[in-house]
Amino acid sequence: MASSAVKSVYLDWLSAALAKVRGASSTVTAGHQDLVLGYATGYDAADIAIFVRSLRSHYSGPVALVVDKNADLRAFLAEHGVEALDAPCTQGVANGKSWSPHPVVSRFAGFDILLNERPWVRNALLTDVRDVVFQGDPFVPEVAGLEFYAECDAPLKAHDFNMKYLRAVAGDCFAESMAEQPCICVGTVMGPREALSRFCRLILMLGAIPRSEIGGAFGADQASCNLAVHLGLIEGQVFANHSRVATLGMVAGDRLAFVDGVICNPDGSASPVVHQYDRHPELMAAMWQRWAADMERRDRCRPRTFGERFDRVRQSVRRRTVELR
Repeated sequence: MASSAVKSVYLDWLSAALAKVRGASSTVTAGHQDLVLGYATGYDAADIAIFVRSLRSHYSGPVALVVDKNADLRAFLAEHGVEALDAPCTQGVANGKSWSPHPVVSRFAGFDILLNERPWVRNALLTDVRDVVFQGDPFVPEVAGLEFYAECDAPLKAHDFNMKYLRAVAGDCFAESMAEQPCICVGTVMGPREALSRFCRLILMLGAIPRSEIGGAFGADQASCNLAVHLGLIEGQVFANHSRVATLGMVAGDRLAFVDGVICNPDGSASPVVHQYDRHPELMAAMWQRWAADMERRDRCRPRTFGERFDRVRQSVRRRTVELR
């Protein structure tokens, strides 16, 4: 009798990732506290100095970053009272070979594990690291529930990247049905610990809709976030851009100002969390001068090797190839 089992390396990976043992293990245990939690693998101290130093100038509570085993980086984090974490093991096996989604997807399995290990967390900010700077306490005003933040004033249909991955993850009909909705950025999400943990698992499950090479690809996390919120699969409030979080990647530079060391929104206000400021060279230079002037600034761009180019072509072909489901 033929097997009717679903053939998906993503689902095999996800099953193993969600089955990881979860138990309380943290250096912070006294009372309920808020937590800033991010993934910073692949970076060194210079890459995250703006994030760490600006955050510590406004917020003294727990901060934890998943980082590589880099002694200098970990010493820098310890100096600023930031907990350095090893990435939770979420590696899967497919056809006898190790397989994992893109890190922007697999990080949500790690977030889920880390949040469950920290029952003392009241609210958490799950955030990108390299391109985030803080201008105030991220937890002021008080958090009332899950918060999502639009990354631009225009709806989803105005952003080709988001529509591309919405179509890839959920198909044309779902994508078009949400085209007028706000374009939510998954790079900064805040809320109560248990709700965030459920959100992480939902993001991962929605990635199982398409073929594995799409559900585990860069951009699938963003599409799954917009699906989860706009389809009402999880409760949360969507805030306009330039609220608690200002995401600047799609904001024209002439609408922004830099006054007395502060990045100002188009209306003259200042958000406590600023994301994607590095898309504006003048803001990047100003933030570097203020927070990382003692660090060596390097261009992170590098030419791709032949192997990397070949792998990118191979992945593109696999995304277009029928997967047995």
